Amino acid sequence: MRMRFDEAYSGNVFIASQPVYREAQAVIYGMPMDFTVSFRPGARFGPARIREVSVGLEEYSPYLDRELSQVRYFDAGDIPLPFGNAARSVEMIGDFVAKLLADGKFPLGLGGEHLVSWPIIREMARAYPDLVVFHIDAHADLRSEYEGETYSHATPIRKALELLGEGRIYQFGIRSGTRDEFRLAREKLHLYPYEVLQPLKEVLPGLAGRPVYVTVDIDVVDPAFAPGTGTAEPGGITSGELLAAIHAIARSDVRVVGADIVEVAPIYDPTEQTPILAAKLVREMLLGWVR
Repeated sequence: MRMRFDEAYSGNVFIASQPVYREAQAVIYGMPMDFTVSFRPGARFGPARIREVSVGLEEYSPYLDRELSQVRYFDAGDIPLPFGNAARSVEMIGDFVAKLLADGKFPLGLGGEHLVSWPIIREMARAYPDLVVFHIDAHADLRSEYEGETYSHATPIRKALELLGEGRIYQFGIRSGTRDEFRLAREKLHLYPYEVLQPLKEVLPGLAGRPVYVTVDIDVVDPAFAPGTGTAEPGGITSGELLAAIHAIARSDVRVVGADIVEVAPIYDPTEQTPILAAKLVREMLLGWVR
């Protein structure tokens, strides 16, 4: 008699995750960090809640006509980040992602605040020298520091720009930032403010064959659809538009090599529509981007 129930439907791992790392194409991992947020904490609880609500998903996507059994993915759990130590946490995330890439895995990260994306992008750029980054967010995240701290959820895309150089970061949905951030974005990045789907469709054909890393901040979605986030920004896109953007990328000829979803803070959403949306996005990313 088996004395342990199937973890794949327990809520402890993302629904239908397979138990063997070696056989996985993709690896889901959590980054429970919100040590540098500038407004409301709580994103460190995002990864666990996304997993828990994932058991309510269907395993079939009618959008993509695929089901989760067609993708081999492993849920590694959460990286045990040292609470309050942003610098050490950044290094631990980078080390973990470097190991995934060395093993030929597709990294799919769950945040956590947006600073967690910086070490991932750094490791992705080492693995893919011609990497392009899609940044889907309400906020520009282009500050060099925030309140005197260079490690901040307001700085990851600035760090990525300094690493990658001009013209390799595409920003979609941005509707909040300083004047200097918007000026920098217009001069050195590909900035598409307010909207996501239509500019994305225009950009994708010109990037055919390129390796792309996609980082999605859930606050790109209007708080009417996703209130569970630390720095909500009115005037955003619908949840349907974000899903359509995931599908547009899936149907294009770009080569998605990794992704993350960040800034889900469940405590601010008693309806749980925010983690449920994030879980559905993870499902669509797995089915659309892991090949």
